[in-house]
Amino acid sequence: MAVLEILKIPDDRLKQISQPVEQFDDALRAFIDDLEETRRDGPAAVGIAAPQVGHFQRIVIVDVSNTRKPVPNHGHMILVNPEITHWEGFEMGREGCLSVPDYTGNVIRATHIKIRAQDPWGNPLEYEMEGYEARAVQHELDHIDGMLFIDRVVSRRTDLFQRKVYQKGGKAKK
Repeated sequence: MAVLEILKIPDDRLKQISQPVEQFDDALRAFIDDLEETRRDGPAAVGIAAPQVGHFQRIVIVDVSNTRKPVPNHGHMILVNPEITHWEGFEMGREGCLSVPDYTGNVIRATHIKIRAQDPWGNPLEYEMEGYEARAVQHELDHIDGMLFIDRVVSRRTDLFQRKVYQKGGKAKK
């Protein structure tokens, strides 16, 4: 496994729309292993999407198993070709991103979603989720459609905040 380089703003490739996965093979699963290693290497990263490492396929990983809410949650999810099939409610919440390391922002997201996806072998998956887990999945799905959370802030003047310290491995980075 390898830690891959994360694309950061203003890299235009982050705006690229990703293509569906059609081949469910060992090469796909090896890439997913590298993507997971990269997520784990990121400071407090609960999710990562393939386009963030320059791989433009519809693949995301979300792991909220170490968060306090919501309980229960689905834990570690590898979602291939994910799509939201239902959403309801909305709530403003603060988000950060590995591809936007210097800022956090307030973003409105659905509070309850249902999604359909495939696992790394092509088997169908369906999840229903709410709260923080739903927010994290929506954030990652935006990446495969070429969007960043900063594209969703209502006002860059009032809802975008410079990150004072970015934690990695417990050490502050200025």
